Amino acid sequence: MLTSILLQAGVAQESFLQFLAQNIQVFLSYTGFANATPGHIIMLLVGLLFIFLAIKFEFEPMLLIPIGFGILIGNIPFKDAGLQLGIYEEGSVLNILYQGVKQGWYPPLIFLGIGAMTDFSALISNPKLMLVGAAAQFGIFGAYIIALQMGFDPSQAGAIGIIGGADGPTAIFLSSKLAPNLMGAIAVSAYSYMALVPIIQPPFMRLLTTHKERLIRMRPPRVVSQTEKIIFPVVGLLLTAFLVPSGLPLLGMLFFGNLCKESGVTRRLAETARGPLIDVITMLLGITVGASTQATQFLTLNSIKIFGLGALSFVIATCAGVLFVKFFNLFLKEGNKINPLIGNAGVSAVPDAARISQNVGLEYDPSNYLLMHAMGPNVAGVIGSAVAAGILLGFLG
Repeated sequence: MLTSILLQAGVAQESFLQFLAQNIQVFLSYTGFANATPGHIIMLLVGLLFIFLAIKFEFEPMLLIPIGFGILIGNIPFKDAGLQLGIYEEGSVLNILYQGVKQGWYPPLIFLGIGAMTDFSALISNPKLMLVGAAAQFGIFGAYIIALQMGFDPSQAGAIGIIGGADGPTAIFLSSKLAPNLMGAIAVSAYSYMALVPIIQPPFMRLLTTHKERLIRMRPPRVVSQTEKIIFPVVGLLLTAFLVPSGLPLLGMLFFGNLCKESGVTRRLAETARGPLIDVITMLLGITVGASTQATQFLTLNSIKIFGLGALSFVIATCAGVLFVKFFNLFLKEGNKINPLIGNAGVSAVPDAARISQNVGLEYDPSNYLLMHAMGPNVAGVIGSAVAAGILLGFLG
């Protein structure tokens, strides 16, 4: 009897151990350790690099920290068992938040905040600086042509080219319409190069200018009246939207935000747009864009090509802005010439590109302050990139 009981107990114990081992095995099969691939490890290291650059060197921390952490979230390996975890799984929380990127909701809201925090006075006081901002958009169309030669179809080439405008929200908006399958690579590339503006631009600014040109002093900008500031967003919207209606979502929100700021009677709306609203949208945008870089979707030959084209378009935009100012100076009288160092600010990385114009200028003349002058083409670049996106969308959409 005792032997029988012990035998049954032994069988029960053995069954329990088998059951426990099976459950542990199933549990382990769901862990990230069991599902990790070399691609996941590479992307996790990229995410950590973004966070390191943001904290150590303060390269666009408001962008790189959310994107970097999003890359970590998006590349935690898991077993695809219908648990609705990943950003590409319909019904998952990340997928729902990602719709703001995929459907193009976030970029116009970002532009609303940008408009509410942007002072267009430098551009209003010296309208010819708009041409400098327009010249820098050549990087977009230059990269578009090169992308076509590399085998991308016209829609994909247009979405890739917009990286040259150095405007992350615009890149996301356009790629969501023209090349949704490339949006993750395009968005990360655009924001990466925006963060690297202090490294990329100065060497080309020095290369393309002479010592004499770097010392050019520009006339102080005139004082702009409040009436002019109020009229500008209204006239700006009508002119640009009538010219490029397909850019209306971005241009409309940009100029609306600016009118809220300058009208003087909607201060609460302006403060909300440039404060809590843009902060929330920036966090959601950064996290979801970062999470969209799942190794299985992101690590492709096209992604490598996009990063290369993005860098090239950024360089073309910087050089085009500087060279255009040099050319424009041939037609300006002495005393009215423009310092070519502000040509780099034609890209719409506000205000970093303008700050670089200032810093490089101070290296050669510590008393020559270019920041306010550089803000003219810088804010013109914001408008220019939205117009360029509208043109590409109109032709290729």
